[in-house]
Amino acid sequence: MKIEKLIADSDWMLTVVAEDGRSGRFDVKPYLEFEAFRPLRDAQEFRNVFNGGYFVEWACGADLSVDTIEARWNQVVLEESARAA
Repeated sequence: MKIEKLIADSDWMLTVVAEDGRSGRFDVKPYLEFEAFRPLRDAQEFRNVFNGGYFVEWACGADLSVDTIEARWNQVVLEESARAA
């Protein structure tokens, strides 16, 4: 899987659209207990996520691979307007 689009939502969820058109939501909240992810408790820090295609990363150094995201996301069907935004 390669990430085409990534949105950091205000509820510590990532909305992910894969290059193949699948989409889903990934809950980052369980990771906030780990030291590397603690800075992401700040909503502004969380929203500043970088899409690396095969990973996502934040300035604090926390990162997630697409394998982790794909294994634990909840697939959803997004409206076309959300896919294009």
